[in-house]
Amino acid sequence: MVAALHSPWFALVADLHDVILPTTVTYASSRGLKSLQLPLTTRTITCPTALGSDSEPVPVKVNGVPTYLADSMQFALEYGCRMARSGCYTIMPSFRAEEPDSTHLGQFTHSEAEIVGDLDDLIRYVDGYVRTLAATVLDRLGDRLAQARGDISHLERMVGRREAFEQLTFEEAVRVVNDEDGAVLDNGVWRSFTRKGELLLMERVSEFVWVRHFDSLAVPFYQAFVDPSGKIANNADLYFGMGEVAGAGERHADAEGLRKSMALHGVNESEYAWYVRMREVAPLRTSGFGLGVERFLMWVLNHGDIRDVSLISRVDESKAWPAAVVRP
Repeated sequence: MVAALHSPWFALVADLHDVILPTTVTYASSRGLKSLQLPLTTRTITCPTALGSDSEPVPVKVNGVPTYLADSMQFALEYGCRMARSGCYTIMPSFRAEEPDSTHLGQFTHSEAEIVGDLDDLIRYVDGYVRTLAATVLDRLGDRLAQARGDISHLERMVGRREAFEQLTFEEAVRVVNDEDGAVLDNGVWRSFTRKGELLLMERVSEFVWVRHFDSLAVPFYQAFVDPSGKIANNADLYFGMGEVAGAGERHADAEGLRKSMALHGVNESEYAWYVRMREVAPLRTSGFGLGVERFLMWVLNHGDIRDVSLISRVDESKAWPAAVVRP
C-alpha cells in the first residue's frame, strides 16, 4: 500500500474510479432511475444459490446477530422497484468467499440496477451504460491512457460502434465453441462456459457479445423462465475483455413462477419467505444487472490481472490483526 502512494499506475486507477460513480449517476438519472442507500448486511444471499455457482456467502456477526455481508444488492433493488417504479440503482461493495485470482476478487465494487421491464429493455439499458462509461473515460482520460497503456483502440471501438452488441442464445454459443475441449462445462443437468469458452466465443463472434437463455439450473432460482417448461432461464451475460463483465436477468413476476423455480432448484422457500411474499403482495416484472467495476477497469486498462486494480488490496492479507489494534 505504501508503494502505491507514489505509483503512476494507482494514480490512474484512482482517476478511473472517479469516472465510474458520477457517470453512473448521470446515466441512471437520465433514464429515470433513483439512487437507493442500502445496508451492507443481508439475511438472503443471491449468488451462491445456483448449482453452477462457485462462490460462498461471507458470514459475520453484527451486535451479536449472525448475518451475511451482501454478495449483491439485487434483492433489495427488487424491493426498491416496488417504491421507485421507474427503477433504482446503486454502486456498493459485494463480498464473496472465493479465492482471488486474475479475474476474481473476494471483495469487489458492484454497479447494479433494477428496472421495471423485461430482459430486452434491460439489455438496451446496459448497452447504453457501458458505452457511456467508455465514452466518458475516453473524453476525460484518453490521452493519459494512451500514454500509459499504448493502445486504446478497444475503447474507441466500443464508443464508435453504431449497431447493437451481438446476441446469441446459449445453445447457439455452445455450437460456436463446442469443438474445443474445455470450453463448455457440462454437469449433465446444466452447462456453463469456462473462461476458455468465453474468450473463444469473443474471438469467433465479436469482442462485445451477449449470451442469453442459459440452462435454468446453471443460474440462480430468481431468474425467470423463457417458457413454462422451466428448463431455460431468461437471463443474459455480457462478455468483453476478460470475459463476463455484466450479468443480467429478468425476474419472476409473481409468486407462482418463483415457487416453481424454487422447487426446481431445491431451494427451501422458508429461507426466502419475504421474497415470495413480496410477489404475492406486489407482483411486478423487473429485470436487473450487476457489473463488476474492477473487471470493467481491467478492460479499460487492457490489463490481465484484476488484483492490480484495487486501490486498497485485500489479497494475501495476514489473518492476524496488527499488534496496534486493541480488540475487546
